[in-house]
Amino acid sequence: MALFLSFFVVLLGMALPGTSHAALRSGNAFESDSADVSLPWQVTADSLFYDQEADHYVAKGHVVVVKKKMRLSGDFVQLNHKTGQALAIGNAVLSDGEDILTGERIRFDLKNETGSAYHGTVFLKQNHFYIRGDKIQKTGEKTYSAQSASISTCDGENPDWKVTARNVSVALEGYGSAIHSTLWLKKVPVLYTPYFIFPAKTKRQSGFLPPRLRVSDRKGTEYEQPYFWAINDNSDATLYLDHMDRRGEKFGLEYRYVLSHLSKGALMGDFLNDRQADDGTEDSSDRWGYKDDVYLRPNHDRYWFRMKHDQALPWDFFAKLDLDMVSDQDYLVEFKSGYNGFDETNHYFQTVFGRGVDDYTDTTRLNRLNLNRAWDRSSLNIEGRWYDDVLFRRHSDPEDLDLTLHRLPFVEYDVSKGQFSDTPFYYDLSSDYIRFYRKDGLRGHRVDVYPKAYLPVKLNNYLSLEPFVGLRETFWHIDQYETEKEGQDSTQLRDLYDTGINLSTELYRIYNTGGKTLDKIRHSILPKITYRYLPEKEQDQYPKFDGVDRIGRVNQVGYSLTNTFTSRSLKKTPNTEIPQYLYREFARLSVNQSYNIYEATDEDIEEKEPFSNINGQLTLSPMDYISVDADAQWSVYEHDWMSYNTQCKVSDYRGDSFHVEYRYRRDSAESKSDGKESIYTRLYANLFEGFSAFWDHERNLYDKEDIKTGIGVIYKAQCWSIDFRYTDEFEDRTYSVMINLYGLGGFGSSIGTEKQETE
Repeated sequence: MALFLSFFVVLLGMALPGTSHAALRSGNAFESDSADVSLPWQVTADSLFYDQEADHYVAKGHVVVVKKKMRLSGDFVQLNHKTGQALAIGNAVLSDGEDILTGERIRFDLKNETGSAYHGTVFLKQNHFYIRGDKIQKTGEKTYSAQSASISTCDGENPDWKVTARNVSVALEGYGSAIHSTLWLKKVPVLYTPYFIFPAKTKRQSGFLPPRLRVSDRKGTEYEQPYFWAINDNSDATLYLDHMDRRGEKFGLEYRYVLSHLSKGALMGDFLNDRQADDGTEDSSDRWGYKDDVYLRPNHDRYWFRMKHDQALPWDFFAKLDLDMVSDQDYLVEFKSGYNGFDETNHYFQTVFGRGVDDYTDTTRLNRLNLNRAWDRSSLNIEGRWYDDVLFRRHSDPEDLDLTLHRLPFVEYDVSKGQFSDTPFYYDLSSDYIRFYRKDGLRGHRVDVYPKAYLPVKLNNYLSLEPFVGLRETFWHIDQYETEKEGQDSTQLRDLYDTGINLSTELYRIYNTGGKTLDKIRHSILPKITYRYLPEKEQDQYPKFDGVDRIGRVNQVGYSLTNTFTSRSLKKTPNTEIPQYLYREFARLSVNQSYNIYEATDEDIEEKEPFSNINGQLTLSPMDYISVDADAQWSVYEHDWMSYNTQCKVSDYRGDSFHVEYRYRRDSAESKSDGKESIYTRLYANLFEGFSAFWDHERNLYDKEDIKTGIGVIYKAQCWSIDFRYTDEFEDRTYSVMINLYGLGGFGSSIGTEKQETE
C-alpha cells in the first residue's frame, strides 16, 4: 500500500498529457488574440461621473468596460484614465475570451491587462479548471497565480475533489504548479505533497501518462507507468516501465514520427528479463507455460520488436516497411493486453497505417519491404518477404533443416479489366515473378503470366453474355533441389489454358411505401450462371513451392442468385425546394453452388459428389443501430450444415450495445463432432446516473471450455471516474482498477471509453 501511495504522489507531481499513442500534428505555437493597445476602452453604466482634475471616471450600476474580448463589469467601477488602473466592486467579473475571473472586488490594469481578484474564482474554459483563492492575480496575458487556493475541474461550490495549496501558478498552454498541496475527496483529505505540477494546456506535452495497477495470477501485483515525450511537432515517444513482482521489470519504447503528409512511421520494442521460465522442471510448465503449447519456453530473455513505415517516393512510387520479431511463442499470448501489448499495438497500426500485425498465436512472423506504384488500370508491386519462424529459431537443433520459405523478391504486375483499343474485346493480366529462398531444400525462381480475353455481348438488353479465354505460362529456374538426382532440369516450362462463359441478367421492381420519409424500396434480383473449363495436365514433374505450381483440372458449372434491397428516404434539407434523397442498401442475400462435371463423369471415383455445398451470405442493416452478418454452408449429401456463422449487433443512441457472434465449422463429413464451435457475447450498458457496465464472454462449445470472461463497472461523474475490471483469459485471472480525476489524469487500468466499448 505504501508503494501504491508513493506512486500516486509521484503521479500528482507530473504532467499527464493524454493517450500513449498521441496524435502527431504540425503547426505554429499558441497565438495570442489580446486586445490592440491602440483601441479605446468603452464604458457603459447607469451613471457616470468624470473628475477632470484627477482624470478618472466613477461609474455606478451595471457597469461594463469593454475592449475586444476583454470585459470588466461590476456594480461600482473606478477608472483612472491616466494610469489605466481600474477598481471594480460588487459582482466584479473580468472575462478574457472564455476565461472568467470573479471576486468581491477586482483591481485591473487596463494597459498591461493584469490585475487581482479578492476572495474570487478564475474559470479556465479550455481545461475546465476552477482556481479559487483569497487573492487571485492575472499576471500576464495567459498566466494566473493564487494564494490560499484550491483547484478542481468539478462544477459547484462543494466539488467532489479538489487540491488545496498555499500558492498556485498557472500558465495556459503550459503548466501549473502548487506548493504545499493536499488532495481532498469531498471534505476528506487523502494525500499531501509539498509540490506538484499539472498540465494547463490542451496540446500534446511531455509528461507521465496515467499508470495502470493490476493484480493477476501469473504476474502478481503489476504497476505499469508510461512517460510521454513530445519531442517536436513531427515526432514523439513513449517510454514504459512495467513492474511485475513475480516476473521482473519490462521496459518498452514507442517512437512515432511524421515526415510529410504521406510519409510516417512508428517503431516499438519491449524487453523483459523474466524471472520465470517454462523449462520443464518441477511445476514450471503448469505455472508459467500454456497447456495448448507443446513447446517449452526455457528462455529468460524475452522481447518483441515491431515497426511500420510509409514513405512517399518520386514518380508516384510508395514504399512500406513491416518488421515483426518476437522472442518466443508465448510472449504475445502472455502480454496480449496492456499499454504496449498486442491489442494496443495492432489497433494502433490498423488505425494509423491501415494494416496490422500477424495474429498473436502465429509463430511465423512476416517481415517485408514493399515498393508499389498504381496507374489508372495497372499496378506494380515489388516486395521482399522474410518469415521469422519463432519455433524453429528457439527449438531447432543444429542438425535440423531450415525449410522456412521466403520470397526475396516478389514482383507483381497486374492490369485490371479494360477494353482493347476500339475493338469489342476486353482483357486483363495477372503476372508475377518470385525468387523462393530457403536455407535448406528446394529453392529457385518462378515467372507466372496469366492474360485473359473477354467478349461481352448484350442480348436484347436483357441478358449479358461474356465468353472468355485465358492462357497461363509458368517458368521455373531451380537453384537447388532437396536432393541431387541425375537428369534433373534446372529450367522448366508449363502452359495451361482455360475458357468459359458468364451469363447474367438483372430483374428489379420498385415499391412505393407511401411513407413521408421512406418513400421507395428497390428490390433487385441478379441471377448468374458461370462455366469454366481447364483441361487436365500432368504436373508432378514441376517444382512445388505453393498452390500455383499445381493447378488441377476444372470442368465446372455454377450458379449464383443475389437479392439486394435498397431504400430511398427524403433527406432533411431546410431552405431548399429541390428534394434530396438518401439511399441505403439495407439487405443483401446471396446463394451460390457449383457442379463438378469431371467428378460426375469420372469412372474411377466410386462415391461421386459433384455438387458443392450450397453457400449463403446475408447482410442486414435496416437502421443505424442494428446490423446482422451471417454465412452458411449446407451439404446436399449430408443433409446438414457444414458451417454457419452469425454476427449481430444492436445499439442505441445512448451508447448501449449488445453484440453476439456464433461460429460453427464441421471439419469432417463423417463426424459431426469433428469441428469447432464457439460463441462470443458482449454487452455494454449505460445504467443510471453515470454508472455503466460491460460483460464479455467467449466459450469453446466444442471443448466445453471458457476462452475469456470479462466484467467491468465504470462510474463517470462530471469531473472524475472510477473503473473496475475482472478478466479471466489465457489461464490468468486479472483484477484492475482505475481512478481518473479529469484534468489531473489517473491511475490503474481503464476498461475503455464509451466509444471504445460500443465499437
